[in-house]
Amino acid sequence: MITCIAIDDEPLALDLIETFCSKKENIELKKSFAKASDALTYLNKFPIDFIFLDIQMPDISGIDFYRSLPRPTLVIFTTAHSKYAVEGFNLRAVDYLLKPFKFERFEEAIEKATQMISKRNEIEDYLLIRSEYKLFKILYEDIDFIEGLDDYVKIHLTGKKPLLARMNIKGMADKLPATKFIRVHRSFIVPLNRVNFIRNKIIFIKDLEIPIGPSYEKEVMKLFALK
Repeated sequence: MITCIAIDDEPLALDLIETFCSKKENIELKKSFAKASDALTYLNKFPIDFIFLDIQMPDISGIDFYRSLPRPTLVIFTTAHSKYAVEGFNLRAVDYLLKPFKFERFEEAIEKATQMISKRNEIEDYLLIRSEYKLFKILYEDIDFIEGLDDYVKIHLTGKKPLLARMNIKGMADKLPATKFIRVHRSFIVPLNRVNFIRNKIIFIKDLEIPIGPSYEKEVMKLFALK
């Protein structure tokens, strides 16, 4: 699941983005903000994948706001004025939506964001997770396995206590690079480099035994060239 927020001082614009996001199964709009200052407070606490950001706002321009972000974040600019497009793209924006935009154009921007997030995840070697009111940077190499617990995931780490994060396991799977992790069960994700061996539909990681679910068996067996 790809997470995002929307920032726009126009309620109708926020309503449109919320409606369009609700039609996309792989997009979760976490929050909508009419004030950039409120959005910045949120971003200082919670990691998200990208932002829908209006350029013309009363308190600060979207361009200046984007430059002030505490960490690099993908952005899709939205505005009623095409004259800002060049500056938006100079900031390496994912896309530029000219209001009023249609759902088809919105989908194009989402597809670009999805591709960029996928490429970024392959390059990066860590995950940002909010847990216990703190933001944790978790190296992929430190993850033993991930366990799904309804609306939470439990990230089991080498030599450290597990972290509990409010996110379903599908959302976690979408954040992880497919070249390094695989979901093997409705309740488990494992790092490929942690797998010692597989026997009788059981994955062995150190002294742990993780079952392979029927729905995931074919993909797991194909990946490890098993029959």
